[in-house]
Amino acid sequence: MSNMGRREFVALLGGAAATWPLAASAQQTLPAIGLLHEGLPAPLSLTTAFQRGLIEAGISGGSSIKIENRWAEGQYDRLPALAADLIDRRVGIIVALYLVAARAAKSATQTVPIVFVTGSDPMGAGLVSSLNRPTSNLTGVAFMFTRLGEKNLATLHELVPNATVIGALVNPNNPNAEPQARDLQAAARTLGLQLAILSAGSDRDIDGIFATLRDRQIEALLVTR
Repeated sequence: MSNMGRREFVALLGGAAATWPLAASAQQTLPAIGLLHEGLPAPLSLTTAFQRGLIEAGISGGSSIKIENRWAEGQYDRLPALAADLIDRRVGIIVALYLVAARAAKSATQTVPIVFVTGSDPMGAGLVSSLNRPTSNLTGVAFMFTRLGEKNLATLHELVPNATVIGALVNPNNPNAEPQARDLQAAARTLGLQLAILSAGSDRDIDGIFATLRDRQIEALLVTR
């Protein structure tokens, strides 16, 4: 976790839940957690695991909390409206997955607690001002995998040592794309490899890129997130 431990995470959810019964009584609705995801809907097994985690943490009795799922399905321009919809539905807390979703949630509210998961540097991305003591309504977990370009490229080079031309598939709509491409270019120079940055913001773009890999003499492909 970047700036909070498991106990603090549970305490944050529990603190938000403590304010829900009165609101639920007034509106005759269950208190809700908003789950804002920038990608495709998660398998049922994952959402079930999330609900089970709430129960194990003593936050939910199973049916005492409603989870409002919002999935942008890779269309990042939908996230502001989805975040606003969660606020309109008076969720007690928003769980944002990943950077773009967290930014949309941050823009939507300065009062509703937001717990994010991101692979980016949360300070560099402007989510929090401190890793140790966030001062706003945001906190969360940062895996920092978007800064592992050098390691990922080195691993790919070990797997296919004879490949000298490597393709890196990036999503130009993702704010992580530029720093990822920059890190990969630096790593490629260190390893003596030729790197081709391949931008694809849609399924159609990806299909087009795969159709041209052989013509570009690309011998291996690294897919970023």
